[in-house]
Amino acid sequence: MAASSTRKRKIVVLGSRSVGKSSLVIQFIENHFVEAYHPTIENTFSKAVVYKGVEYDCDIVDTAGQDEYSILNSKHAIGVHGYVFVYSIASRRSFDMVKIIYDKIIDFCGKNEIPCVIVGAKCDLQSSRQVQPEEAEEFAKTKQAAWVETSAKNNINVGRVFELCLAEIEKSSPHNQANQPQPNRCITM
Repeated sequence: MAASSTRKRKIVVLGSRSVGKSSLVIQFIENHFVEAYHPTIENTFSKAVVYKGVEYDCDIVDTAGQDEYSILNSKHAIGVHGYVFVYSIASRRSFDMVKIIYDKIIDFCGKNEIPCVIVGAKCDLQSSRQVQPEEAEEFAKTKQAAWVETSAKNNINVGRVFELCLAEIEKSSPHNQANQPQPNRCITM
């Protein structure tokens, strides 16, 4: 049984194929970079994270890559507290896909905004940059989302992603329901 001071949080990581979702999650969970790329079906990892003196028991769902034809279903919404939308700074297409996936989640949940972080992965690939920081940060602001650039390879801002996600979750959570998913998140008919 979890201690009463521990809060359970479910965070789903979404984005196009090959943007570095799994590398980001594995660097965060296991503290190492995975060089080889093996397409992810879906994995859930657990990690205790202390944020502002509170321990959170986080389930982090590393999803298969999405595209405009991917079907997002209830497992991407029900019981989910926050989202991490990942694009590669070296891929304009992956950034455009984050916008599409974000809109699909919003439509599915029937909400105007969701607690989330927009993540520009692979910031170690500056010479191949296709998405400027200002553009991504502006997009995040329009969605009331946090934004950060990361490098799983060089372990830059990896932990920050999940701290920002917890901050976004807490901003939208009433304190008296801190241990529960928002009751009006999504309704499945």
